[in-house]
Amino acid sequence: MIKPNKLKKGDKVAIVSLSWGGLGDEKLIHKYYIAKERLENDFGLEVITMPNALKGSKYIYEHPEARAQDLMDAFKDESIKGIFCAIGGSDTIRLLPYIDYEVIKNNPKIFMGYSDTTVNHFMMNKAGIISYYGPSIMCEFGEYVKMFDYTKEAVENILFNDSENYEIKSSEIWSNDFVPWKEENINVAKKTLKEEHGYEVLQGSGTVTGKVLGGCIDVFPMMTGTRIWPTKEEWKDKILLLETSEEKPSPDLVTYYLRNLGAQGIFEVIKGIIVGKPQDEKYYDEYKDVYKKVMKEFKCEDLPIMYNINIGHAYPIGIIPLGINIKIDYTNKKIYLLESATK
Repeated sequence: MIKPNKLKKGDKVAIVSLSWGGLGDEKLIHKYYIAKERLENDFGLEVITMPNALKGSKYIYEHPEARAQDLMDAFKDESIKGIFCAIGGSDTIRLLPYIDYEVIKNNPKIFMGYSDTTVNHFMMNKAGIISYYGPSIMCEFGEYVKMFDYTKEAVENILFNDSENYEIKSSEIWSNDFVPWKEENINVAKKTLKEEHGYEVLQGSGTVTGKVLGGCIDVFPMMTGTRIWPTKEEWKDKILLLETSEEKPSPDLVTYYLRNLGAQGIFEVIKGIIVGKPQDEKYYDEYKDVYKKVMKEFKCEDLPIMYNINIGHAYPIGIIPLGINIKIDYTNKKIYLLESATK
């Protein structure tokens, strides 16, 4: 897997809308300006907004080829060092016919997002470059009042610095508060709670190392069977990252998703699983029971599973580099990057 260069102050980063186009809608564009100012002032980056990124949700929905064009042009532009996604959505999969994997491979750069952006991360995996499952423009960089310190530190430590042996720690706080996205709320901060669980081990012990691959499990059914879905052999020795979306899928639905992965033989060949904190901790205990039940069904009770990782749709979130070797210490409930996520 090819590593992109780390970011530094003064670098150009591109904003793209690859799924839902709400960033450009009149009622929500204030989130764009918050994020742009934060990227410039807090991180010292120069923001380049790709031509179609702010054309609004109707145009973006109707023109998947325009979304893909923005992505391809951002990769081709040698002056752009990073690409940050506006937000997720539900139809990134429609970009598949327009993706040139050689362009991505020959122009590696930091690519980051989560949720429906999972599809793009599997595109990056097919192209052979490291990508970063982490903050989006509308949600984290556009957070009202300030970014969570946990998220900001992850951006600084993983994208701007040498991150070899970096420990991805559990956040000491979390939030189940949603502040409605309205301009009059820009001075309203999310309320936070003390983290009571930390990382939890559902099964397994000892230490596991491997490259991470995965994302939002809700998106997996759209990718299965397409050119970006890995073969069973390509899943071998991976650590599977799974998290659930803001739609908070029922435990039954998560059961079906997991059974599909089991039926593909993926659990037989991977080294372990890490699972994101469910948004608002909805179905927190029920999901744990689902994982243990499905592992038993597929005779994988020894496959190590660590639960409640701060990634994806939880608040706050960090960054997990996809394609980087990590070490998971299931006995001591710790996660480390074994190599720097950038070069």
